[in-house]
Amino acid sequence: MKEEISALHAGYIRRLKRHERFVRFMRVFVLVFVLGVWEVGARVGWFDPFIMSSPTRVIETIIRLYNEGNLWIHIGTTLFETVMGFILGTGIGIFIAILLWWLPTLERILDPYLVVLNALPKIALGPILIVWIGAGTASIIVMAVLISFVVTTVSVLSGFMETTEEKQLLMKTLGANKWQIFQKVVLPASIPNMISALKISVGMSWVGVIVGEYLVSKAGLGYLIVYGGQVFKLDLVMASIVVLCVLAAGMYYAVALLESRVKR
Repeated sequence: MKEEISALHAGYIRRLKRHERFVRFMRVFVLVFVLGVWEVGARVGWFDPFIMSSPTRVIETIIRLYNEGNLWIHIGTTLFETVMGFILGTGIGIFIAILLWWLPTLERILDPYLVVLNALPKIALGPILIVWIGAGTASIIVMAVLISFVVTTVSVLSGFMETTEEKQLLMKTLGANKWQIFQKVVLPASIPNMISALKISVGMSWVGVIVGEYLVSKAGLGYLIVYGGQVFKLDLVMASIVVLCVLAAGMYYAVALLESRVKR
């Protein structure tokens, strides 16, 4: 009987591994297929390569930027602004979520304002931030913080509120104070929501930085996109978007790696 169960378990593990290999293969296949169609379409005239560019032209543009010594300047500028916006936005968002959970009356008072802030298009605040803070890196980071911290606050606070009252009541009957309830019950139960909030905040930080660089910047990937569009260098625009996608994916998978370690 045990041998039969072991054989069934081994077969199940093999099926899982085959399925995982298939998923990885299809991910690579989809990417290669899209790039292939893009390249072939540009070469045979399915679309205008001046407008749509092509993978080879994108690579040539990235190499040219590297040879000119500008690539790492623009990448470093955007990456620094994004990381700072992500750290500050998530930190402030988690702190506010904890504060609102700790003070239920304050949470009820501020709830409609959080809804309004979450729905407000943050780009509308761009000109105000430029006047208040100045046309520089600080205003771009503040834009990223504004976009990410509200989403983080709402997501994390929602996770705190989903913790069942029965568990908290049990802790109270055992003599636990509010900090112990938060530390032993609410926080561990909310870790999946916090990780999800971090994943969302990564994307929101990139959005905030690129929007900020659209409005005011002298360097960065957003600056290259705007500049390339203004002078009709669409190869530069597509190259900047490709680099931006690679950086955003790398930052997202870093958070996913953190998630896997936390779960273990």
